[in-house]
Amino acid sequence: MHMAMVIAGGIVLLGLFLLFGKLWAGTDPDPAFAAKAFLPVWLAMSLTNMWVGVAKAGYSLRDELPILFIVFALPAVIAGIAVWRLAK
Repeated sequence: MHMAMVIAGGIVLLGLFLLFGKLWAGTDPDPAFAAKAFLPVWLAMSLTNMWVGVAKAGYSLRDELPILFIVFALPAVIAGIAVWRLAK
């Protein structure tokens, strides 16, 4: 359940990046740039989630690495699709 909530949070964060990219871009909005800017932020948040799982919840790094991949990959794939569809 926690993994699904983190993934949903990533998708919501991507939506916020796209929204603010459109609102603050001025006369020439570039949602593809906003989606690209999302990726390093989401990677940092995914790594933080993995660190919490290892350091605080007691999981091993071996247990957490596949979870990190899934948690990062799903919103990143959606961001990639957004870049592909929204690029000029």
